[in-house]
Amino acid sequence: MFSIFKKELQSFFYTPFAYALASLFMLLFTYMFATSIAKLETSNRLMFSFTEIFYDLLFFFIFLIPIITMRSFADERKLGTEVLLMSSPLSVGKIVIGKYLANITVFLFMMLGSVFFPIVTEMNGKVVVSQLICAYIGFFAWGAMFIALGMLISSLTESPITAAIIGEIVMFADLFIDDFSGTAFISQYPKLQSGLNAFAAQPRFAYFSQGFIRLSDLVFFASAIIVFIAWTYISIEKRRWNRG
Repeated sequence: MFSIFKKELQSFFYTPFAYALASLFMLLFTYMFATSIAKLETSNRLMFSFTEIFYDLLFFFIFLIPIITMRSFADERKLGTEVLLMSSPLSVGKIVIGKYLANITVFLFMMLGSVFFPIVTEMNGKVVVSQLICAYIGFFAWGAMFIALGMLISSLTESPITAAIIGEIVMFADLFIDDFSGTAFISQYPKLQSGLNAFAAQPRFAYFSQGFIRLSDLVFFASAIIVFIAWTYISIEKRRWNRG
């Protein structure tokens, strides 16, 4: 597993890929930070919340996650290295976990740069640390879930670009599923509405952004990650068996 993890990290960090993604993430965070500061000058508010920045960042970050995960398995097929991967002595489970941990490491690398802003704010003002920690935990859990989903999509497609496009569509659909379930038409069918809300990740992140950590939300994200990784395992295992 470590060999796959190392190989994936090298593909990210020995090229400009990870640094470009981290720079884009920092650009987005800087924009959100500057916008929040500017709003203080045009309103009666005397303070702003980093949790609001993370909440607004969800929409933009949807564009970045499929870029991280699209290469996981679809790129192996495009480059013709899938045969070597499938014929390796490593089990499919170790391959999937190794790639997942590498993607998570890149995600953490991107998040690390954002710590600069709370530090600067604390030096010049006041940061509610407990609320900030909750926001980081929620944002990480949300990102970890969608990374697992993106890897699943990559395992089912032949092209990294196709994996990215499908990933964008699916993740955007989940981002707005709670708004869709709240429409007048869906409200006529309580069971359907309840079923849709069960898959909505955004309302669960909202609790983290408000400074609350609920066990049910942690279980939701952890369960989703396990399910998506398990489906990815099944998808890759099926391809290995089909190859004989």
